[in-house]
Amino acid sequence: MFNYTVETKKSVEEAISALEINLKEEKFGILWMFDIKEKLEEKGLEFEKEFKVLEVCNPQEAQKVLIENEMAGYFLPCKVVVYESNGKTKIGMPKPTSLISMLNDDKMEKFAKDIEDRLISCISKSI
Repeated sequence: MFNYTVETKKSVEEAISALEINLKEEKFGILWMFDIKEKLEEKGLEFEKEFKVLEVCNPQEAQKVLIENEMAGYFLPCKVVVYESNGKTKIGMPKPTSLISMLNDDKMEKFAKDIEDRLISCISKSI
């Protein structure tokens, strides 16, 4: 699977608050949050589900991967999504290892695995 996704009993907002705390523990910050529902409604389109995309980054890790391989910048920052699906709140992300595998660079895959494990830990602690 290209993604890691879990379900939580928390609301979308509660899940995002928990994520923010747990991401900080791993020195990740939320750079930006894109509210897809709000943006679609702003454009006159109906969308009933909450769907938020968080752009998250650990600056030290970003610097390391970009020094090693500039092409990694195509995958930065990492995305974490929090959304409603069938009355449940889900938290997920595309796996950094899936994305970075396209570079065919063993060292980058090790970086990606570390980041992936840390982000999965943050998500797991947030449910």
